[in-house]
Amino acid sequence: MDLKLDPMSTNPSTAAARPSVIQLSIKEKAALYAAYIPLFAEGGIFIPSSRDYRLGDDVYVLLSLPDDPQRYPVAGKVAWVTPPKAQGGRTQGVGIRFPADEKSKQLKLKIEETLGANLSSDRQTQTL
Repeated sequence: MDLKLDPMSTNPSTAAARPSVIQLSIKEKAALYAAYIPLFAEGGIFIPSSRDYRLGDDVYVLLSLPDDPQRYPVAGKVAWVTPPKAQGGRTQGVGIRFPADEKSKQLKLKIEETLGANLSSDRQTQTL
């Protein structure tokens, strides 16, 4: 999977005061398929991370999609946590739920358009 993850400044002592900021660059459609969370009505994305997150934590993501020079800012929330050494060899990380706003709706449509027919694939993902 070709994901570029760049956790930007977050001091653990101030993590409760402000959201974590993560830059996630997804270079290939296969990696986008593995990370996208279509089960959330608003859409969502899986972010590999060894950092401790809790359900409901605010996370600000700068998301880059395959073959798209634009970066999409998402002010999401942690909707699930995959712990270290999870069953099935799943990668440790967090599922971020997109907010219910117009920008996120457009991002969800862009992701689903990029994935096209792959969206209904049976291939394993990092998500549910």
